[in-house]
Amino acid sequence: MIPRILINELRAWSQEADRKPLILRGARQVGKTTIVRQFAKEFDQYIEMNLEKPEERRIFESDYSFDKLLDAIFFIKNANKSVARTLIFIDEVQNSPQAVVNLRYFYEESPHLFVIAAGSLLETLISKRISFPVGRVDYLAVRPCSFKEFLLATGQEKFAGLIDDIEIPEYAHDTLMELFRRYSIVGGMPEVLNHFSQNQDINALAKIYDRLIVSYQDDMEKYADTALKENTLRHIMGSAFQYAGQRITFDKFGGSNYRSREMSEAFKTLEKAMLLRLVYPVTSVTIPAEEKPRRSPKLILLDTGLVNYTSGTQKQLFLSHRIDEVYKGKIAEHIAAQELLATKHSVRAKLNFWVREDRNSQAETDFVLPFDDCLIPLEVKSGAGGKLRSLQKFMDAAPHHLAMRIYSGKMMTEHLSTIEGKAFKLISLPFYLISQVERIISKHFDNQ
Repeated sequence: MIPRILINELRAWSQEADRKPLILRGARQVGKTTIVRQFAKEFDQYIEMNLEKPEERRIFESDYSFDKLLDAIFFIKNANKSVARTLIFIDEVQNSPQAVVNLRYFYEESPHLFVIAAGSLLETLISKRISFPVGRVDYLAVRPCSFKEFLLATGQEKFAGLIDDIEIPEYAHDTLMELFRRYSIVGGMPEVLNHFSQNQDINALAKIYDRLIVSYQDDMEKYADTALKENTLRHIMGSAFQYAGQRITFDKFGGSNYRSREMSEAFKTLEKAMLLRLVYPVTSVTIPAEEKPRRSPKLILLDTGLVNYTSGTQKQLFLSHRIDEVYKGKIAEHIAAQELLATKHSVRAKLNFWVREDRNSQAETDFVLPFDDCLIPLEVKSGAGGKLRSLQKFMDAAPHHLAMRIYSGKMMTEHLSTIEGKAFKLISLPFYLISQVERIISKHFDNQ
């Protein structure tokens, strides 16, 4: 099993005084069930309900009082109600609206039980007229494996420890960059990573990638309430991988005849299902930074490994020594976005990028990261720091003096000036330290 960092969040949840049932949100095959099974080893008793099974789903759909519902769960699972620490996991909870409703009663009437639910298609219930337990459940996002989890899965524990230390010895840089390049090729889908960790054969992963993509395409009918929407969703899942890391327009996306409104609604559905992310621009350099939904967003797919396989960039990455030079830098930007999101366990976590207010301007930074009441610009670029023109324009308008860059080189700090003469500090981080970007910003922000 791949060690998942999210287990630390589950432990923190289990120790909360006013603990609520926890819903794990994430796309299919990102490892929700596996994570809970790993976590279950820390309990005295574990009960797993899979609501894809009709006999287990019927328990929730029977007209039982909550007490009788609990009795039925413990009876059918041969469990003991007197055991002190019992974890109940309700998997594929979206198959029973009544099971979702009952989560509130676990909180109100049996708070001593530890209850986790998971559902990759949970969004299909939110639009229906059910009493969703707002305020009585908590949420955590489950995403593909991060680079650190890739290292742990492939037996590179020492290098995973170096990342936490941030101060990387010179002798380790080249090896870490090579490992990150492999991670960029393979991606973070647990089944893919498990197979790769055992065989180290990228070519042997093709069947798994194909199976994953087909399974996502087969789910489209479950998200759609009309034939038109189903066709629109299928079109997106068939063509979106070619546009990963790029700004897109909804109207006639992917060479289709679908209108902007139809395509926009379909993209939002897939975003709620956590199969992709629409990264919208902001024009402000300070918080609050309002998104500009009328402007073209960047498209970030679930996993960079799936992007590489589907778009045919695996061989380019395999042969290249620089991630930021492949596919015009879009793969580098995509894997950076995936790593930034991997550090976020909130389902509300989002990314943004910055553009100048002037619509005729070409100035655009790859991402902006909120810190205190500021936005920190982040570029994913190779080359000299003094040539980052868009970043310089951001810094001219910003009320602070700190900027970040992700690239293939070693960590370094430069004291630069913009074209307009404003002094600022540029922290350049190697790709393998993306997960530490917030710690590094915090360290340098007070010492700008």
